[in-house]
Amino acid sequence: MKNINYIILISLFILSCENKQQKQDPIPNYDSFKFESKQVGETRVINVWTPPSYEKTDNSFPILYMPDGGIKEDFPHIANTIAELIENNNIPPIILVGIENTKRGRDLTGFSEVKEDEKYCPLTDGANNFRNFITKELFTEIGTKYRVTNKKGIIGESLAGLFVMETFMIKPESFDFYIAFDPSLWWNNHYLVRNAKSLLNKFPDKKIKLWFAGSSAEDISQYTNEFVKILENNTPNKLKWKYSDEPNEKHNTIFRATKEKALKWMLNEK
Repeated sequence: MKNINYIILISLFILSCENKQQKQDPIPNYDSFKFESKQVGETRVINVWTPPSYEKTDNSFPILYMPDGGIKEDFPHIANTIAELIENNNIPPIILVGIENTKRGRDLTGFSEVKEDEKYCPLTDGANNFRNFITKELFTEIGTKYRVTNKKGIIGESLAGLFVMETFMIKPESFDFYIAFDPSLWWNNHYLVRNAKSLLNKFPDKKIKLWFAGSSAEDISQYTNEFVKILENNTPNKLKWKYSDEPNEKHNTIFRATKEKALKWMLNEK
């Protein structure tokens, strides 16, 4: 990978290929089940938070899917955030589905032709299998177990943000809305940015929304900013998007600093 400061990348991302451990937030009431996936060839733990109105009504609800969705990962924090936003009438009710990590780096990165990338994560295109697990297996399982609408979104940061952006670019029909915080767009010599124009030209005729943010981390912000310029000149007709430039935030602070405004914009804007 050219023009990448590997010392910075090591400090930011070397732990991203391992199971992600977060500072523990209060654990809300939630459901959990195990699912045997043929697509990834292993048993996965799925955590589900439903809004208070789920038990009080017969309504169906949209779903927000979340990699890094283990109880020792980001699931409790985002569930608590969503609960507070709903309680204050800042967003409509939504179901959160968290997918607990097993091999994070394998699942969240696509293929790479850059040998140096192997220092951080496997070059196996595990993201393809992980995406198939979500869209071909988990969608159906959640639809069987819960009252859901057809509206689906996905949220992630760093490597999970890369997965969100890759899905948005190469399989945009998978979700209705996408939220990515400091996505690791440097992966594979910033392949997604280099090929953004041609990928956007293949976008489906479907209403899709994208919210993404970039911190002061130079090795990320240079690519999120470049992607913004491409989007400005090549926005598909039915795509609605917003970029949150956050130069005062670091890679390890941007998620918690901006998640509320991301959810408010995404879930309230038509």
